[in-house]
Amino acid sequence: MATAATRSNPHPHILVFPYPAQGHMLPLLDLTHQLALHGLTITILVTPKNLPFLSPLLSSHPSSITPLVFPFPSHPLIPPGVEHVKDVGNCGNRLIMAALGKLEDPLFNWFNSQSNPPVAIISDFFLGWTQHLATRLQIPRLTFYSSGALLVSVFDYIWNNVEKVKSLSEVEFGHLPGSPVFKQEHLPSLFKLYKRSDPDWEFVKDGLLANAKSWGYVLNSFDALEGEYVQWLKTHVAHDRVFNVGPLSLIGPDVSDRGNSGSSSDLNDQVMNWLNQCPDGSVVYVCFGSQKLLRKEQMEALANGLEKSDTRFIWVVKPGTTQQHVEGFGVVPDGFEQRTAGQGLVIKGWAPQALILNHKAVGGFLSHCGWNSVSEAIVGGVMMLAWPMEADQFVNARLLVDDVGVGVRVCEGADSVPNSDELGRVLSEAMTEGGGMKTKAKDLKEKAFAAV
Repeated sequence: MATAATRSNPHPHILVFPYPAQGHMLPLLDLTHQLALHGLTITILVTPKNLPFLSPLLSSHPSSITPLVFPFPSHPLIPPGVEHVKDVGNCGNRLIMAALGKLEDPLFNWFNSQSNPPVAIISDFFLGWTQHLATRLQIPRLTFYSSGALLVSVFDYIWNNVEKVKSLSEVEFGHLPGSPVFKQEHLPSLFKLYKRSDPDWEFVKDGLLANAKSWGYVLNSFDALEGEYVQWLKTHVAHDRVFNVGPLSLIGPDVSDRGNSGSSSDLNDQVMNWLNQCPDGSVVYVCFGSQKLLRKEQMEALANGLEKSDTRFIWVVKPGTTQQHVEGFGVVPDGFEQRTAGQGLVIKGWAPQALILNHKAVGGFLSHCGWNSVSEAIVGGVMMLAWPMEADQFVNARLLVDDVGVGVRVCEGADSVPNSDELGRVLSEAMTEGGGMKTKAKDLKEKAFAAV
């Protein structure tokens, strides 16, 4: 969209506004890296505690990318010093979304004080209120979806039909390709938690509906994965400005220590050396993202399942607080590591996920199916053993297992405890046979690289 301003300035200036959650932020920063390589001048809006996330980007593009740091607006229900979803958990999204909405007027004033203000806004879909800001400023806004087109289509329907959808135990999306059906409890968490007439929730809903009015959609997906849903979206919004630009993890500044503030090269070496001794495709990587901590019963069932499967594994265990540890959250059962010393590796804390998934010894990924993990698995060419828990994960699992055939469900729900015998059997079968899933995963990897 060329305006007088962009024609006179060879480096159009845009504002990028990421949402402060790992799964939202990383892909938008990867996209920003690409936009900078294509000659745009970029201002990225963050609050003070999120500034460190920009370090790799700012060092790669010192002259073309500038951070704009606004204080995090206060909210009565957000503890002082909290500026990122990881510090409040998934159920805190509405509070952070509502708090950030208070930046509309300060941002409007900032725009009007600039000699060369941005000519467009690219902002996360959780920041739908920026559509109202763009309208006030009379500039285009592109909605960035850190996820795929199926989720966008599901979101569109449920937020436009809240009362009807809330009354159903199963929701049929007969208007979408493949007519997916989701149980009420498998719909995205943000929707399940919505409470009518609560001011924060109404603000969230208003923002999500406002996304449909944006000038264009940018999705972290690709046509070979979701072509029919992208086509549906284009028809639905009645324009072609629906851009599939993924998998973005392939084109970021550096993938070796994504999402980690202090990675250890010793750990990387230890993990790589261990993997180098394993046969191709023999290792299952087990990790549930940066948010989810398994409770005692789940940890025990998962440990037993891994042991019974006789499959090589790398299990990343997220450390909880001292109190959570006392209650057994994230605690590896006694004796497990000793018994499985030749079979697997337990990593406590952060692990170099992208490096692991790209190693030829890794053939499967037991995952919660967060979209970043899904993208990294596709890029690594590994099949998924899906254990969706919350947020968009049931929608993503449906895409991988039912539509694309690169995964199998092993458990469902944040509170479910898998049967360890069954889990062991499914793991063993999937990793030895793969039922064509391994071949499909390799094929999808090639298509992902071709798309980027």
